[in-house]
Amino acid sequence: MDAVTIIEKVREGREPTQSELNWFAGGLASNKVTDAQAGAFAMAVLLKGLSEEGRVALTLAMRDSGDVLNWSLGKPVVDKHSTGGLGDCVSLLLAPMLAAAGVPVPMISGRGLGHTGGTLDKLEAIPGVRTDVTEARFRTMMDEIGCAIVSAGRNMAPADRRLYAVRDVTATVPSIDLITASILSKKLAAGLDALVLDVKCGSGAFMETEEDARALAKSLVSTASGAGCKTAALITDMSQPLAPAAGNALEVVEVMEALTDPKNSRLVDITLALGAEVMVLAGYDTAPEVAAVKLRDALTDGSACKVFDAMVAALGGPQGFSEGWRARLPEANVIREIPAPQAGKIAALDGHAIGMGVVHMGGGRLREGDQIDPSVGYSDILPLGAEVAKGTPVARLHAANEKAAQAAERAYLSALTIAEDVTPPPLLIDRVG
Repeated sequence: MDAVTIIEKVREGREPTQSELNWFAGGLASNKVTDAQAGAFAMAVLLKGLSEEGRVALTLAMRDSGDVLNWSLGKPVVDKHSTGGLGDCVSLLLAPMLAAAGVPVPMISGRGLGHTGGTLDKLEAIPGVRTDVTEARFRTMMDEIGCAIVSAGRNMAPADRRLYAVRDVTATVPSIDLITASILSKKLAAGLDALVLDVKCGSGAFMETEEDARALAKSLVSTASGAGCKTAALITDMSQPLAPAAGNALEVVEVMEALTDPKNSRLVDITLALGAEVMVLAGYDTAPEVAAVKLRDALTDGSACKVFDAMVAALGGPQGFSEGWRARLPEANVIREIPAPQAGKIAALDGHAIGMGVVHMGGGRLREGDQIDPSVGYSDILPLGAEVAKGTPVARLHAANEKAAQAAERAYLSALTIAEDVTPPPLLIDRVG
């Protein structure tokens, strides 16, 4: 086999075989396939597309280009993946809730790049926490705690790491086939029995329109199911932050408040919906309503908080983090309110602009490898539909210095629309699967 023949096949709209895609993925991982050939392959897939069988074959090939985990825990293991959004700290809340309900969660997560934050960066806002653990440590955490949120090992889906970097510089990022294979190759390498997907749509999401979100959700569900993993997706709203905060430590604050003093919120509601969905998929319960009760019990009785504390300590963080957690999180030098420029109702929030405001404060990465300031961002973000008078706070900014604070305030106000009336969209838009 050779790369040129496989690229020609895709270019002409003919489907490569599983063995050909396995060879190509292996070549990506070993550098036998050149950057030029990887870029040509990505462009051919973008322009010609793959069938459902082709997406499954590519996903499996990329998954099998490196290590694939197997678990012997005596019960199904599950995970959740979000396509990314503002204030989306669901993973930090969901993993310990599921584990407390007896559902093991080996969660391999990523870092933030672009306007959305990464789960690993949020978790590492807790002093001492490091998520790059050995496989042995990962397995010990699963045996003893029931959940672990960690970074992928260097040899997990290495073909995706290579192709992802090439896509970024060859204008092939928007390919749904390649997005699907990229997301699922890493998730399926974790040896999952069931997976729930949170596909966001709105101004703070990667897929801004409901139509695009639905197309991606269908592709992800059909491909993961075809690869042997029970999967469903919820399409959820990201026209405003999920939690009323954007920034690594500030989102940990929202998680800790939910764990230590549970109340109804958009964050808790979507966490319960996703958790209940994956529990039914994995066979733990027969109805989402029953599963949701178990998850809420794990939250309200404090057992999920205990699991979170155990996970934080196992990753190098403080023992008993939930006791006195506010004093343990980093705090920005400049904290002040952002006043409303006029009276009315919050009619729109440009999530991408707000997210980039956090990035430019130092709370995210403009390029891979950038250092992050975990303390900066926005908190107390008023939701869509909230009524304000001129001069009353619409959010609070947290910045490293006064110059950054002034720029962050301008960024937030430019992302804000105030009008006389507004009807906020529903949080849960649809289910696919």
